[in-house]
Amino acid sequence: MTGEPIEAVKNGIQVMISSLRQNPQAIETAFISIITFDSTARQLVPLTDLASFQMVDIKASGTTSLGEALKLVSSCIDNEVAKTTQEQKGDWKPLVFIMTDGIPTDEWQSGLDEFRKRKTAYTVACAAGSGADSNLLKQITENVVSLDTADSQSISKFFSWVSASIGVTSTKVEDAGKEVSGLGELPPPPSELNIVT
Repeated sequence: MTGEPIEAVKNGIQVMISSLRQNPQAIETAFISIITFDSTARQLVPLTDLASFQMVDIKASGTTSLGEALKLVSSCIDNEVAKTTQEQKGDWKPLVFIMTDGIPTDEWQSGLDEFRKRKTAYTVACAAGSGADSNLLKQITENVVSLDTADSQSISKFFSWVSASIGVTSTKVEDAGKEVSGLGELPPPPSELNIVT
């Protein structure tokens, strides 16, 4: 992603954080981490509570190391998400949102094998524009949405929907002590997002 799409992603994240900070349940329960993947996968922001979250500059260039990103997400879940033990109540299962505008250029299946060993509440993948492969993303998660174009308006709508989804999830966790388990329990996506079946 370069140009308008990456700027739209940065703006979308800022709007998402601002929106979530206004949600009392989310401020109590939501933590955010950002991992980017181009020629390499990097965790730009470790798992951080909403109040402490500081936006960093996101840049993208080169190839699409999706397999490396899935391995990194797996490692971050292992290291940053507290497990429930007899001594402590752990964190809720993480929600994972993957956005890509390309096809993987690395050995992504080995990353998927690692990712599948982890327990997540749900994972949503977004194929942004015509260069992304929705069918490949369906191998990662059943919850795939696509954007016809990776322009600023479409990406903004995606992040608004992500914000609403996190808000609903936080409310459900806070009020009922239950996790959301799929797209059917989330707000309906805007018309710019197509659910891939």
